[in-house]
Amino acid sequence: MKTIRILLGDDHTVVRKGLRLLLESQPGLTVVGDAANGRETVALAEELKPDVVVLDVAMPILNGIEAARQISAKLPQTAIVFLSMHSDEGYVLKALKAGGRAYLLKDSAEADLINAVKAVSDGKAYFSPAISKMLVEDYVRQMQERKVEDSYDLLTTREREILQLLAEGKNNKEVAGILNLSLYTVETHRSNIFQKLNLHSGAELILYAIRKGVIS
Repeated sequence: MKTIRILLGDDHTVVRKGLRLLLESQPGLTVVGDAANGRETVALAEELKPDVVVLDVAMPILNGIEAARQISAKLPQTAIVFLSMHSDEGYVLKALKAGGRAYLLKDSAEADLINAVKAVSDGKAYFSPAISKMLVEDYVRQMQERKVEDSYDLLTTREREILQLLAEGKNNKEVAGILNLSLYTVETHRSNIFQKLNLHSGAELILYAIRKGVIS
């Protein structure tokens, strides 16, 4: 079994120690380093090239969102798990746009962190159940307030399949292989999905998929 190498970034020493103990209690998980601010986390990530970085959103010197952007740009294979006190959609979207694949509320980190690390190391997304619930409820409320129909019904069966695979972190080439389609066909379907759902980024697509219960 492959060992998942993890880097921790959090400005609270007690939190870092607790996360390290929690993660290293699991076979196949090892913490290779920890950092107390965003800039130090970026430098350690470049040096250690971990499989997963667990980042606090609010950190001194360089915040977690900006640290994640820099890590994602330099180490695209490294998956990022965010820990946050904030449950509103704006923070979740910022985290996803910065390259995050998981977003956990700090008060549920103990219950969710191990599952999140395993999920992102497999290329999947993961969110605290409270976050998923909030996104779904917000979306339903917005639909009701605007008195509009949900565009999901406009998608064809094939487009729904592709939406799920993209939201799970697959790229166009991987989707083409799984569904036995040409790359051009997948790209055309992807473009149609974005147009029909009025989406503008991969982060928005993941959020939409959570709201619809396509992924959790």
